Amino acid sequence: MWDQRYDTEEYVYGTQANDFLVSVSDRMSQGRVLCLAEGEGRNAVFLAKQGHAVLAVDASAVGLKKARQLAAAQQVKIEIAAADLADFEIGQSSWDAIVSIFCHLPPALRREVHRKVVAGLRPGGLFILEAYTPKQLQFKTGGPPVAELMMTLEGLKEELAGLTFDHAAELERDIIEGRLHFGRGAVVQLVARKP
Repeated sequence: MWDQRYDTEEYVYGTQANDFLVSVSDRMSQGRVLCLAEGEGRNAVFLAKQGHAVLAVDASAVGLKKARQLAAAQQVKIEIAAADLADFEIGQSSWDAIVSIFCHLPPALRREVHRKVVAGLRPGGLFILEAYTPKQLQFKTGGPPVAELMMTLEGLKEELAGLTFDHAAELERDIIEGRLHFGRGAVVQLVARKP
C-alpha cells in the first residue's frame, strides 16, 4: 500500500516538516534522532538541517528513495532503514530524540513500539509525537479509516509509562501537508522526556 501511495513524482505529504515538530524542535538537544514511519523524508530532512544525525525508518523503500532525494536536494545527509516497525530494533538508551509524526499502527504493535521507544531513549531524551485521534473520522482530511489505528492522550500516557510529559494535548488544528493531509484535523500532541 505505502509503496503504491509514494510511487509518484509528487510528495504526497509535502516537503515541509510537520508544523508541530517545527514548533518544538528547539527543545531537542543536538544528537542522534530516530524518525519512525518517516515516509518521504520531510521531517528527517528538516532535523538534519538543524544539525541532528537522523535515521529515517519506514517500511516503504519507495518512500525512502524519495527521502534520500529530498535530502540531496536540500544538501543534507540522512541515514535510512527500510524496515517494518514490527521487526526494527530501536535499541537501549540509543537516541537523543525519537520522532513519531502520524505513525499509525495496529494497537498491539503500537504498544510494543512505544515500549521500545521508552527503552530506546537516553536519559534526558525526548519523544515527540503527533497523531490523529478517533475524532478525526468526522473530518476525513487524512489519517487511517478506522478508530483503532488512532491514538488518545489517555492511551498514550499508559503506553509511554516511564516518560514525563512536558507537553500533552488533544486539540483541533488546520493541517496542510501535501495532498493527503489537508484541512481541519483532530490530533494528539506529545513532548515526553525520559528522566
